[in-house]
Amino acid sequence: METYLSLDVADRRIVEALAEDARISLKELAAKAGLSSPSCAERLRRLEERGVLTGYSADVELEALGYPLQAIVRVRPLPGMLHIVERIIQETPEITECDKVTGDDCFICRMAVRSMTDLDRILDRVVERAQTNTSMIKSTPVKRRLPPPVG
Repeated sequence: METYLSLDVADRRIVEALAEDARISLKELAAKAGLSSPSCAERLRRLEERGVLTGYSADVELEALGYPLQAIVRVRPLPGMLHIVERIIQETPEITECDKVTGDDCFICRMAVRSMTDLDRILDRVVERAQTNTSMIKSTPVKRRLPPPVG
């Protein structure tokens, strides 16, 4: 993938507008980028081809879907269990996001659960294969966002 540095001002405006609202109309997107609609559509296509834009999504209120609790779980697999634990994480639908990290832990997972009982049931799947450390999320003062432009 090319770096953010290779994006001109119009491309950055397109990326930033889509990050803010993935459902923005092409006409509105073109206006925000200072382009015509056809030119904006061509830039969108190129940003997708270059791997800068990898998908479009909606922010979903998990509580409205019946998941009132979220947790961050740090996972440290026991010796020889890394691949097994990774597979369990991938197969657990309540784990909505997971990063493989450096440091004492191997994985940091974000989970959505209906109750503390559900959290325990899910964590029991890895208890014999990994150590876990769980923190319940109280609020999210900073939602996922783009870092500032480089340069």
